[in-house]
Amino acid sequence: MLVAILLVALGTIIAADIAYRSAMAARRSTATLSFDEAMLITEGAEALAAYGLKTVLQSSKAGTSGGADVYATQPWSQPVGPLEVVPGVTLEANLEDMQGRFNLNWLVGYTGTNTGKPEPVAVDAFKRLLELVKVDPKWADLMVDWIDRDNLPQSQGGEDSLYMGQNPPYLAANEYITSTSELLALPGFGRENYAKLAPYIAALPPDSALNICTAKGQVLDAFNAGSTNWEDPENLQKNRENAPGCFPDLNAYRATFDDPAKFNNISDRYFKQTTKWFRLSSLVTIGSAEFNLYSLLLLDSQGYFVHPVQRSFSPD
Repeated sequence: MLVAILLVALGTIIAADIAYRSAMAARRSTATLSFDEAMLITEGAEALAAYGLKTVLQSSKAGTSGGADVYATQPWSQPVGPLEVVPGVTLEANLEDMQGRFNLNWLVGYTGTNTGKPEPVAVDAFKRLLELVKVDPKWADLMVDWIDRDNLPQSQGGEDSLYMGQNPPYLAANEYITSTSELLALPGFGRENYAKLAPYIAALPPDSALNICTAKGQVLDAFNAGSTNWEDPENLQKNRENAPGCFPDLNAYRATFDDPAKFNNISDRYFKQTTKWFRLSSLVTIGSAEFNLYSLLLLDSQGYFVHPVQRSFSPD
């Protein structure tokens, strides 16, 4: 009797283990299939976004800064979805002009005698932006030291010795960044500060100018010390919706500067009405599972080709 009971118990344990392993294998297979399906759908969304961008921009008239103006009320900026791709699978997608944000790689020069050194105009603008979003401006110096190529700290900055004292220790990047989340490598910066700043910043090549047609109000004000012309997002959005094209254009933006000479000195470097960097945010829902993909898209200067340059599963 005892042997029979033990055999039944052992058989039950083995059967339960086989059933569990089979169920887990089936779940893994389903998850893998769903992931592959979602990736194919998001790649299709990239192709649709590329087609839409090319169609809109090639049909637009050339703007004052060369190329076709890119502004917030064009069809590319309208979100898509939820769209049922196949039964049980939906897609939501939207495009954002990443050149409407402050590019952290502006903080360090990339040409001429200023190569690898702090860019005063961009550093001052970044300090102003930090103030506008209620973050301590001291982080500007630390970010400059994180990117620049020397080992000489700014007045409120820090180089390798600061990071070697962390646990675990590490070194400053001393290179242009590829993700704005590198701000979190600055000791003490923290998630709270990052959440305040993240919607206004980007990590693009340093030669990418700000598109003032799509820039957020705080970024527009950051380059003009003392200005609060654009701080009300609802008013700025309303003006853009009522404008026939780019708002503000270069002339309207210049008019807000107390010192027009300052604008003229920096406009060629920092301000345009065109864009070549976009981010596509895709959300695929399969049953109860959700899949996010963020694709950084590069539009060539002629507007004929759109290339996915970077893909990630988180926005930053």
